[in-house]
Amino acid sequence: MSAYDHIDALYGLCDTKFGKCPESFSTMPQGGGDRQYLRLRFSDGMTVIGVVDDNRGDAKAFVGLSKVFARHGVSVPEVYACSQDFTCYLEQDLGDRSLFSVLGEIDVASTGADVMKELVRMQTVDPREWSGSVCYGDFSRRQAMWDLNYFKYEFLKPAGVDFNEDLLEDDFETFATSLVETDPRLWGFMMRDCQSRNVMLSPDPVFIDYQGGRFGPCIYDAVSFVMQARARFSAEMRQELLRVYAKAFSEARRIPSDVVLEAVCRFSLFRTLQVLGAYGFRGLVQKRAHFIESIPAALENLAALSAGGALDAYPGLSAAADSLLSESRFSPALMREDDGRLHVKVFSFSYKRGYPEDLTGNGGGFMFDCRGMHNPGRYDRYKPLTGRDPEVAEFLKERGEADLFAVRAFEMVSPSVERYIKRGFSSLQIGFGCTGGRHRSVYCAERMARNIAESFPEVVVELIHREQNIKEMFNR
Repeated sequence: MSAYDHIDALYGLCDTKFGKCPESFSTMPQGGGDRQYLRLRFSDGMTVIGVVDDNRGDAKAFVGLSKVFARHGVSVPEVYACSQDFTCYLEQDLGDRSLFSVLGEIDVASTGADVMKELVRMQTVDPREWSGSVCYGDFSRRQAMWDLNYFKYEFLKPAGVDFNEDLLEDDFETFATSLVETDPRLWGFMMRDCQSRNVMLSPDPVFIDYQGGRFGPCIYDAVSFVMQARARFSAEMRQELLRVYAKAFSEARRIPSDVVLEAVCRFSLFRTLQVLGAYGFRGLVQKRAHFIESIPAALENLAALSAGGALDAYPGLSAAADSLLSESRFSPALMREDDGRLHVKVFSFSYKRGYPEDLTGNGGGFMFDCRGMHNPGRYDRYKPLTGRDPEVAEFLKERGEADLFAVRAFEMVSPSVERYIKRGFSSLQIGFGCTGGRHRSVYCAERMARNIAESFPEVVVELIHREQNIKEMFNR
């Protein structure tokens, strides 16, 4: 159900709470979840945020937790009113200035330190006051396994990464046990998604999106904040913010700082795997561009953890990570570019292995089926060769059909390239498939890539022969 279906209910809440109805409303960007947000504007300039959430448990948790945290002086948005069925509610308008949106403009060390201290204030509120508001159970071994298998089923498998499932599951069992055996003095309110996108500056830091919180190891949240993939905090900044957090937490709980920091490594690994699972589901499965774009940065975190020995005790997970990190298709060069130029990716591929992935999240493009042409792969002398070899090219040229196919394909594609350039689009994907992805598709992809590169020198062209793992760049 869309937010527009609840507009009457939101207006009714405004009338009951404020004695007036909004003059207008506008939609706001949707986050990672399925909640929908409207900014409601009144004639006197006042604004509030109307939230529509089909997950009534989440909505009820957010409303209840907000009231508890507000009583303890934690910086959270004020909830003005909520419908009886918890499908919609009104909350304070904190503006559009998230911490993530201004990371390059502010003193990150100072603001980040404020966030860490405020996080401790939230986490150390007496659980007896907020436990009745959460809609999820305490962090447990079962929940740890859910997140670890989320990484396996929503990232490793959709990405087609090879791994030994038995060994990986053994490591998950061991890893999950180590997580839940974290020192009980470190347990409190675990926000679960503490990142710079969920901190609004109004003007001081204010937390949002804590409805998934539960009782668990608090260090998870501090690690989540400093390890956020796209925030790209330096190693020095991460260490400094963790020191600030450990000092504040140790003072609040009266425990040594080194006890707080002892669990950083394993929760850094856990958070990285959990995030990759989310990026896999939202990006590789649901094709949301923002999450796809975040994958390379998250893999950089995984690579750093692997280099630091965080995976040494887990041979199955380490092997899976090595396979994943060797996948060049997740490098930024093969994903969306933000240099203002159009990037055209031209693939050859085998239909036996399915269509090439669109890692830009844009969808669309062109797919050409080359299987109607005579196949050089039927002849022994051509089997070890590819469409890049002169002998195969000559074979295809003699029959004439491949060249005609390539010319007609370019005639179809070139108007779109022209239009994409004029409209400032960033990416276009073109694929040529055949039975084995070795001869006909390779020949046609070569022709297309070179024709585009010569005809449109302002376009960056990436030629990718998927089955041969060959990549070539033009006009870089």
